Amino acid sequence: MKEAIITTKNPDLEKYGLKDVTAHWNLSPKKLQKITVEKNLGKETANGTLAINTGKFTGRSPQDRFIVKDNYTTEKVWWGKTNKAISPENFDKLEKEVTTYLSGKEIYVRDGYVCAEPEYRTNIRTITEFPWSNMFVFNMFLRPSEKELENFNEDWLILDAPGYECPDPKAYGIRQGNFSIINFTKKIALIGGSAYTGEMKKGIFSALNMILPTERDVLPMHCSANVGKYGDTAIFFGLSGTGKTTLSADPERKLIGDDEHGWTKDNTIFNFEGGCYAKVIDLSEEKEPDIFRAVKPGALLENIVIKDNGEPDYEDSSITQNTRVSYPIYHIDNIQETLYANNPKNIFFLTCDAFGVLPPVSKLTPGQAAYHFISGYTAKVAGTEAGITEPVPSFSACFGEPFMPLHPTVYGEMLSKKMTEAGVNVWLINTGWSAGPYGVGSRIKLKYTRAMITAILNGELDNVDYEQNFIFGLFMPKYCPGVPSEILDPMNTWLKKGDYVGKAIHLAHSFHLNFEKFAHQASEQIIEGGPLIDEHHHLHEHF
Repeated sequence: MKEAIITTKNPDLEKYGLKDVTAHWNLSPKKLQKITVEKNLGKETANGTLAINTGKFTGRSPQDRFIVKDNYTTEKVWWGKTNKAISPENFDKLEKEVTTYLSGKEIYVRDGYVCAEPEYRTNIRTITEFPWSNMFVFNMFLRPSEKELENFNEDWLILDAPGYECPDPKAYGIRQGNFSIINFTKKIALIGGSAYTGEMKKGIFSALNMILPTERDVLPMHCSANVGKYGDTAIFFGLSGTGKTTLSADPERKLIGDDEHGWTKDNTIFNFEGGCYAKVIDLSEEKEPDIFRAVKPGALLENIVIKDNGEPDYEDSSITQNTRVSYPIYHIDNIQETLYANNPKNIFFLTCDAFGVLPPVSKLTPGQAAYHFISGYTAKVAGTEAGITEPVPSFSACFGEPFMPLHPTVYGEMLSKKMTEAGVNVWLINTGWSAGPYGVGSRIKLKYTRAMITAILNGELDNVDYEQNFIFGLFMPKYCPGVPSEILDPMNTWLKKGDYVGKAIHLAHSFHLNFEKFAHQASEQIIEGGPLIDEHHHLHEHF
């Protein structure tokens, strides 16, 4: 791919409040890497990949994320612990602080866009304090042609100043010195005090999660997606550790993207991004060949310990568990060139159920699909401390709660509607435990999970018999090619059936408790999509 290296006819940066800056426009990744190394802000690994450290923040800081509360947002946003409000006045003061801080400095400007489907293209101008932050933006956003750069006008602006910390947070309506703020009226994402690059990516993702459903009738999704040789598209939702990246990497299918997508009214599934931001803890060529091979010059490694021989030590989590690499999507071979495709046929909700009570595969009704989507369940395996053996249920609405400005039922209703209109099948896949909980049973073999997904994609579960799980109401196939039939009903795998029932009711209760906060805004159909047994062990009447 030809790399666009161009200095845009230097537009006046003073309109953003930036004075006396030395601005580098749209430098190539090579040039940005060279500057980073020369300024001693990063180093090169043995194979020439740039490795940097993001400082004290090695992940997002969700408690320091704010949305400006104004005429545009007041009525629309689901305000609360996920979406915290800040006043327009405080935003303006912080924006002035940041632009004053950046004035007189050497800065890096990058013009790119998000949303691969041309009709939804959104231009983003990013101004960064560090050269490597700018390289991250080159990797993660879509890259305009030289011609497109000449007349570039941004729809949104990102101001990224990791070196600025607010000296008096209370006076500005924030919690501490760092912040990530979205202003929908000014169309600015303002980041200060944190060098974690994911704040830029997730700031724009959050903005799209508001704009696309309310203004464009597009469902934004935190998911991976791929397309088969006959043009059928599959979508994979799942929280960390459930297998979203692993299972969407399929040699028989082309990857559309691994993290953020939109679903249009014309049933097109498009990638928001132009790259991948993958976790690399314990990365190996055997486990994740695509990601492993993508770590080459042009990629950016974050917070990874580099061994004396210059090789990354992927097993070392001493800086953070959340070690990452960003790379442009063309570092992967098996990619859908346009980054969009039509004809969504199957949706997979991946959950790692460490209680061992959910079926390895089940088919969902539209109501169940919306219920499980809004719930966003997985289970965290207990820590390695002695004596702690109980898994912990974890719920993240719509499989991406930290980035969802609207009430989760808005996305849930949209999903139900799109599913029904497009005739999509939705499947719940448990990539977690079978034959008992964590510590007793064992994790379902990856080859079985892959066999289930392949059977679904080939239409082989369309005409088999199903039975309903009496606690969760889920429809479990009685037969699946390549999978031992006895594991398809989880109760069969437990030595003591009573233990299964007790554990399953316990998890059903967690689902009901979690859903209470959404129930008053959910339709009857969605509420009925939940587990059939409530906390009092009563079967729900619709069973």
